[in-house]
Amino acid sequence: MKENKNQNYKNKKEEIVEELTRLNKFLSHNSNYSRREADKLIEEGRVKVNGKVVTNLATKVSSKDEVQIGKKNIKEDKNKMYTVIVYNKPKGEIVSKKDPQGRRTIYDSLEKKYKHFLSVGRLDYSSEGLLLLSDSVDVVNALMHSNLERVYKIKVNGLITKSVEEAMQHGLGVEDARSGAYKTTKIKSMSFAPFLAYDIQSNGEKFSKIKVVISEGKNRELRRFFAHFNLDVLDLKRLEYGGVSLNNLPTGKTRFLTKEEYKNLRIFMNEDDRSI
Repeated sequence: MKENKNQNYKNKKEEIVEELTRLNKFLSHNSNYSRREADKLIEEGRVKVNGKVVTNLATKVSSKDEVQIGKKNIKEDKNKMYTVIVYNKPKGEIVSKKDPQGRRTIYDSLEKKYKHFLSVGRLDYSSEGLLLLSDSVDVVNALMHSNLERVYKIKVNGLITKSVEEAMQHGLGVEDARSGAYKTTKIKSMSFAPFLAYDIQSNGEKFSKIKVVISEGKNRELRRFFAHFNLDVLDLKRLEYGGVSLNNLPTGKTRFLTKEEYKNLRIFMNEDDRSI
């Protein structure tokens, strides 16, 4: 696989000192409710803070506040262990809780015990492969907004030309990147960072197959990139995310992270530079 010498990312170091936590975040961290579900509970007047019903979604709390959902006390659990699962998503599923068009979602396939898990980014309806999900908002956000490597196997309907290779090596800025995007997209222009690596596995007039490594997760990024060169992505499968691979996981099945993968994740979550 060709290494891209022009790539030179540096992850930003962040220090976050947070005394108060937004109420929906507090609830999602310390219960089985997602943030959206927590918002709904708050709006319905089912949440109390220090004995008073709270309906303001902007409410913030500290670990000293008494928070209740109905009559149940919700206490901060600083030692709460998070769970991460790997799901081999098949084509024909939406990465969402519900779909207005009535299409099948990943939660129709996942076991009920994972219904409150959040996905680390998305794979679109026509894409397949590795999808990470967790019951920890912090883990999801950290992984989703990281520069960790994402590995994809792609099939396009034409030649990988020299101009495509140059764009993969040096990056690309596109004024109108709506080709390859959803019809309803509001994102018009897009910049594509240099690929970390790529391997052209077959190159033909009708079809080409390529394995690529990128460190971003922009909206339909790869489909937009290749569409700029009049190449339609026919198949897209994610094989790896941040060192976690599909391996031999069958399509439509899940697995927990291995001990080694959990170890690497804990290192990632605890280090300022956020790199595995």
